[in-house]
Amino acid sequence: MMNDKDRKVHSPTTAEMIQEVAKQLEEVPKEERRDFLKRGVAFSVGAAAAMSGAISSSAKAGEFKPDPENLPPHVPKWGKSWGRDVNTYPYGMPSKYEANVVRRIVPWLTADQKASVSFTPWQDLEGTIVPNGLHFVRCHGGVVDINPLEWRLMIHGLVERPVILTLEDLKRYPSVTKKYFFSCPANSAMEARGPGLNSLQITHGMLSASEYTGVLVKTILEDIGLKPEAKWMFSEGSDPAGVGRSVPIEKVLDDAMLVYAMNGEALRPENGYPVRLLLPGWEGVIQTKWLRRLKFDDKAWWVREETTKYTELLPDGHAKMFNWVFESDSVITSPCPERGWEGRKPGPTKLSGIAWSGKGKIEKVDVTLDGGKTWHEATITSEKLPKMITRFEFYFDWDGKPLIIGSRSTDETGYTQPEQQQLLDARGTEFIYHRNAIQYWEVKANGEVNNVQIRRA
Repeated sequence: MMNDKDRKVHSPTTAEMIQEVAKQLEEVPKEERRDFLKRGVAFSVGAAAAMSGAISSSAKAGEFKPDPENLPPHVPKWGKSWGRDVNTYPYGMPSKYEANVVRRIVPWLTADQKASVSFTPWQDLEGTIVPNGLHFVRCHGGVVDINPLEWRLMIHGLVERPVILTLEDLKRYPSVTKKYFFSCPANSAMEARGPGLNSLQITHGMLSASEYTGVLVKTILEDIGLKPEAKWMFSEGSDPAGVGRSVPIEKVLDDAMLVYAMNGEALRPENGYPVRLLLPGWEGVIQTKWLRRLKFDDKAWWVREETTKYTELLPDGHAKMFNWVFESDSVITSPCPERGWEGRKPGPTKLSGIAWSGKGKIEKVDVTLDGGKTWHEATITSEKLPKMITRFEFYFDWDGKPLIIGSRSTDETGYTQPEQQQLLDARGTEFIYHRNAIQYWEVKANGEVNNVQIRRA
């Protein structure tokens, strides 16, 4: 399936390892690289399997064996006695058989679990909406709990009438309800120089999608008045990290929202309760949680999170700043490393996955079974909404032989998701954020699925 120009690299245990491999690879003559990578595979596969096993065993901890007495033609035990009271759990909980469907962390990824991240389990989800309890969480100073009666939002600077709003004041304005995806710019970042961890939840788990309810910022500005010289808005959070970012006025007046509800209920504390800023289609770090202040000015603020952090070092030595919008992206969620095809017999088979773009709607998704040599158009199975997760499926007859599967999405601007090598050629080897390269999975004959990358010479 692979020729001499295609190189397949299995997942190592940590991103640091693969970065070191990438650095060494740059020093190896091109004609020797294929053998070099083979040696790297021999070293890394076992370690990757160990990490994959840790994730898989965690997932399997909640699995239960079937009782033959509950299978046809028997009458199942649960039908022979009363169930529990209807309000046993005043706030509904998932079935105990779904206890393994949780957010997960990578303990060594950050120095502590305050400024850290937990990942959404896309391998266990259906549809396009992520439940509030599974929405990925990224914090810079830990999760804070705010009494909504003490919450205040200051709006000042280049406005006609500065105000301080309470939550009750905010909710008096006309509201809107919209569905959008939400992503950290570091989603898939550990794959930037090579395969990271052997896990869909870790490679693409800094991505979620929800229905949001709140007030458009422009609605408030129409009330208090925005001075014509205002070109930027500074949003500041009230968490210990005091995260703040500069937002161009064009985005503010387009679809920026002050959100107080998610999926029909109040925001969770880890998602910014009681109010956060939402900038649909843009990177999550600019969408300030635990919002306390909006200031308008004629220039950007050049704060830490948009200068020394969340910038991109280009091949010519310059740093690309204010890189906010997510381009078209996708990933196959079934099968994946956590949910392989072990034990599956050859025959009619379905691939499924998700696609998204910060620039509008997903127009189409193609899938490959042979590492990108040929592509087939998938079927879109959900609504095609702008800046929202779109579901796709592809049906084929699997002959039981190994596959290299992947997906590539095209959005309504005509932009198509690139290969990893195309990103490296365009951005150099130092980029981390906004990585949207095609994600490949290796499906072995026994159904095992592994994270791989294909580099074309």
